[in-house]
Amino acid sequence: MQVGDIRTWERTFTTNDARLFEQVSKDHGIQYILPDEQGRIMVHGLLTATLPSKISGELNYVAREMALDFVRPVYIGDTISCKILITNVQDNEHGTHISADLSCYNQNDEVVLTGHTTGVLRDHKSMVVGLN
Repeated sequence: MQVGDIRTWERTFTTNDARLFEQVSKDHGIQYILPDEQGRIMVHGLLTATLPSKISGELNYVAREMALDFVRPVYIGDTISCKILITNVQDNEHGTHISADLSCYNQNDEVVLTGHTTGVLRDHKSMVVGLN
């Protein structure tokens, strides 16, 4: 992992995604259930935030801090692309600490989510300590 590395992920949110997230989160806000005047149903913001989380999981990254700015709504059927840019990498005896900026765009290339995160990359050895 180096400063300047970029990781990306893209997905299209479905009605099933939104319903499952609603069940897990217990967030039954009307905006996630009833269509707006254009017939669209909004996706939970934190469901949108699962895109950078998915990338983090691939890296075995454990977030210590996240700041997110939900710029515009995402709707069922939107295809969202997420990009994470590594901005700082520091190795020490407790692991590799990184900082990253993130941005998510809809299919119209409009920003829907931005943010910054700091945390630690975990290696396999640190994940199994104490399991002997």
